[in-house]
Amino acid sequence: MTPELKEALQKQPTAALSLWQRGSLLLEHGPQDYKFLCHSMRKSFLAALIGIEVEAGRMDLGKTLEELGIDDNEGLSPVERRATVYDLLTARSGIYHPAGYETDWMRMIKEKRHSHAPGTFWCYNNWDFNALGTIYAQATGHSVAEGFRRYLAEPLGMQDFSLAGETPDAWLEPFTESRHPAYPFRLSSRDLQLFLQLCLQQGEWQGKSLLPKGWVQLMTLRNSEAGPHGAYGYMWWLEREGCGLPGVVLPKGAYFALGAGGHYGMVLPEQQAIVIHRVDTERGAVVTPFEFGRLLNRLLPLLD
Repeated sequence: MTPELKEALQKQPTAALSLWQRGSLLLEHGPQDYKFLCHSMRKSFLAALIGIEVEAGRMDLGKTLEELGIDDNEGLSPVERRATVYDLLTARSGIYHPAGYETDWMRMIKEKRHSHAPGTFWCYNNWDFNALGTIYAQATGHSVAEGFRRYLAEPLGMQDFSLAGETPDAWLEPFTESRHPAYPFRLSSRDLQLFLQLCLQQGEWQGKSLLPKGWVQLMTLRNSEAGPHGAYGYMWWLEREGCGLPGVVLPKGAYFALGAGGHYGMVLPEQQAIVIHRVDTERGAVVTPFEFGRLLNRLLPLLD
């Protein structure tokens, strides 16, 4: 670890950091087995699981919410009912109902109800993401947590993730303002690395296709521009001409799962590399995008 990197880490509450290239660990900081709350990184997990169900024919991205019988407390309008699963997956539903698990930033950017037709406007909107969890459970007959265990955690050999006991590492979080619960996760950095490595390998793992062929490419297509946040795909954040985090030029093709407070699971395909950054947000710690951008500027030169 370089002196510059050590100095940067001393100035901010990074709880765990790791850098991988071609499947080999280049550096680590902090506990890699501690299970941190993932916040919105959960959405990228669900995006991968949806690909499995689409391939199996249990989910159809073209189905409308009306066809699926999806509603909410305030009732969906006829126009809102025409939104498709695809619209939700790309955060383009046009449905701006109250939703649970929203940050202050998400509430600030939320559009007014009925301001956009389905499919016409991108807005990072928890209603879409939570309703997708409901649709997934309805289509498969099992929870997002169970799907993650069955199709990802066990085949990848995750060491720490467990659904056993009174405090499982994934669960449903209900809310009074909406019928659609969130599906939070806790995950260690070493288990998260396995998921990101699977994505880096285009869904291939030890000679088997855990994700459908081409699904990782679909998940990380630039469906929407997101201003200084880069671009957005299927519940993944993407670099756009180097843009995506303040103060750093992201490598071409980079994409990342992002959780509130400074959680990043970043894949750099051209460098065959992974960056994982965790923060103990449950104890009030926060690393800003500016701080992570400065840290990333010190990490990227370590890649060959």
